[in-house]
Amino acid sequence: MTITKEIRLTQFEFWSGAKQFAEKLTYTELNELEGYIEDFFIDGLTETDINDLFWFQDEQVCEWLGLDIDEVYKR
Repeated sequence: MTITKEIRLTQFEFWSGAKQFAEKLTYTELNELEGYIEDFFIDGLTETDINDLFWFQDEQVCEWLGLDIDEVYKR
């Protein structure tokens, strides 16, 4: 069975390394990222996919926002 729910990225409960990274991002940055994620992943993502994106692809996420990853982690 598949259950689909729609939530805002600002309400998503990240875990492990993704949580540490996501906590460095602002509310505005997370809202902006929603647009990128919706555009790039038309069929949507699982919770694990979203978490893995923020954990293992943090450089890509920063690139979408035009941010330097080192500066984000220094926040």
